[in-house]
Amino acid sequence: MRCVVCSTLQLQGLTDWHTSCSACGYEGAALSVKINAQPDGAPVDELEREVGLKSLRQENFRDILSVVLKHVKPGARRLLDVGCAHGWFLETARAHFDVLGVEPDSVVGSRTASRGLPVRPGYFPDALTPDESFDVIVFNDVIEHIPDIASALEACNARLSENGLLVLNLPNSRGFFYRLSKIFARLGWRNPFNRLWQKDLPSPHVHYFNPRNLELLVTRHGFVSVYSGQLPSMRKKGLFERIRCTGDISGFSLYLQYFAVLCSIPVLSVFPSDIIFCVFRKAKSGAFRPGVLSAQ
Repeated sequence: MRCVVCSTLQLQGLTDWHTSCSACGYEGAALSVKINAQPDGAPVDELEREVGLKSLRQENFRDILSVVLKHVKPGARRLLDVGCAHGWFLETARAHFDVLGVEPDSVVGSRTASRGLPVRPGYFPDALTPDESFDVIVFNDVIEHIPDIASALEACNARLSENGLLVLNLPNSRGFFYRLSKIFARLGWRNPFNRLWQKDLPSPHVHYFNPRNLELLVTRHGFVSVYSGQLPSMRKKGLFERIRCTGDISGFSLYLQYFAVLCSIPVLSVFPSDIIFCVFRKAKSGAFRPGVLSAQ
């Protein structure tokens, strides 16, 4: 398989489904997406996931929106949230934009729509009408799940208005926990590595980027970078609920892990976060010339 960023032939990674690019550092996975399919094992408890993730996501979404508002063009109104899931970003952004969500998971999407949020079932861009365009398109923990990422970026460019913004929030291959999981995998313990790729879930990760190769990929599809940063992968608020929903943990072990992670949060701030947050602007027609970025 060729690297989706630089077209270099990828190398075998840490498992039979994992690959890596020695040129730019991109990592890929040959994992199947099975949204809306009958699960092989126990179904994902979305209510439990909602409790575990809501506090962290809402805090991060407020940070994302504050950056978007600094860079969005005057008069921008239309915002599309691709893979809007529980609708938390729609709720955060609707005070400033006319929002629309697209969600392929029928169960999650129906629950979000029942709260009165504008959610359309289906995949991006197929769920849109031919004439729909937006001033901002957002992918919160979504772009890394899309196998044909090149086509998705091309669709974003086509659907964005002049000087529109593309907002990406996704896992970081240079993050502390991801690097630690790779060390464990090399030592024979693959559970943390599999979990970070969301292996065996209906929508696993199929890409892992770092800030450098992500910028290289996106700018090659007609965008220019206007902001690049990180978001906390752990916050004190909602931490206990998140740990409780991430596995079969109970009793003393649950509280032990909670206090261990709680004490580690100040230390983790000195390491790269496991979440990248980038904003790109659609380049002016005829004025864009892709740059060549050196991979690190």
